[in-house]
Amino acid sequence: MEAVAEHSLSVVLSSHPVSDLERTCDYLIVLVKSRVRISGDVDDLLATHHRLTGPRKDALPDGQHVVSVSHTDRQSTFVVRTDGPIHDPAWTVGRHGLEDLVLAYMAPAPSRPTLEAIR
Repeated sequence: MEAVAEHSLSVVLSSHPVSDLERTCDYLIVLVKSRVRISGDVDDLLATHHRLTGPRKDALPDGQHVVSVSHTDRQSTFVVRTDGPIHDPAWTVGRHGLEDLVLAYMAPAPSRPTLEAIR
């Protein structure tokens, strides 16, 4: 790794233990079933993803890209990607570590409600 840093080389590293990636990578690509789910600079990805925890809701307002969602009887937790601040006081906003972010993207994508489901 010294040679990589010294000569500004790029290295492609495939790893399942995210802790290995967290210590060595500055750019991340997550592939799921041979498709890119997310890619970008690690610092930028961590800065634009948030964990929202609050009262049970099935959806968020437009403008929030929902990565994953989980519910209990009274509470919802969303992982969202957004560039803007989140001002809704109903939500507790938390940051993600790289491992949590990768796991959120590896989970099945949340389904969008159809018009029939809304009626």
